[in-house]
Amino acid sequence: MLALMLRALRPAAKPALALSAIAALSCAAAPAYAMRVSPMVAEMTTSGTNAVARIQVQNLNQGLLSFETRITRIEFQDDGTIKEFPADEDFLVFPPQGQLAPSARQVIRLQWVGPADMPASRGYYLSVNQLPIQMGAGDSASAGANVQVVYHMKALITVAPPKAEPKVESVSIKPIMVEGKVPPPIDGQPAPATAEKPAPVPGLEIVLRNSGNRYAMMAGVRWVLEGKDKAGKPLKLTVTPDEINREIGVGYLPPLGGTRTFKLPTSAEFGPAPVKISFLN
Repeated sequence: MLALMLRALRPAAKPALALSAIAALSCAAAPAYAMRVSPMVAEMTTSGTNAVARIQVQNLNQGLLSFETRITRIEFQDDGTIKEFPADEDFLVFPPQGQLAPSARQVIRLQWVGPADMPASRGYYLSVNQLPIQMGAGDSASAGANVQVVYHMKALITVAPPKAEPKVESVSIKPIMVEGKVPPPIDGQPAPATAEKPAPVPGLEIVLRNSGNRYAMMAGVRWVLEGKDKAGKPLKLTVTPDEINREIGVGYLPPLGGTRTFKLPTSAEFGPAPVKISFLN
């Protein structure tokens, strides 16, 4: 078991977080309004100047954009899924809702009002939810039913007490075949139903545990993997933060024994010999 003290595990690239677009059926034609939320990750502390964060919402298309915010606390389950619990009371959010003209921007200010002496860091989602627009009389005259697309976007918010530190260790590593990923849709359009799924590729199943009292962002460091290939020859691979981010997102690892399993494709195939992992800033 390899134990590592990681002082600064932070995302180095835009994370692949959960973004959802919910289609609401309406009785008339309506344009699809899109929005941008940035940054997608905000790191806060329970006290001091970093107890405040700012998230910007931008209206990208023509027409008014109405939105509201919600905050949920996130907890990772043993099977890797995430459960969310309402947690609006842990923050002061201003404004909690708004309306933006085309191309306009709004900065949302988050102020931590939860406990200043909590024993370990916490993870939250700030959900920015687009509200359905009311159809005008002209729209109602259109024939047929169409779809109004409503965007719900989530930013990861982390809050840590002063001097909290992560402590990440490798629990297990084994070679596997990783399922290929379907390329992401273009311009928010759904992938074609006939798209073929890529063939599995060589990779590793890596189980990591964080026994520290601060979360770790595993996409903020390089992963160095050392072992042997199938022919028994030494094999060493270095995976960059950009590559980690593309495959697993920010790699959020909860504190106090939080454990996650990552399935990471590799450019070469490891054999059955033990594989060691280390992390470099």
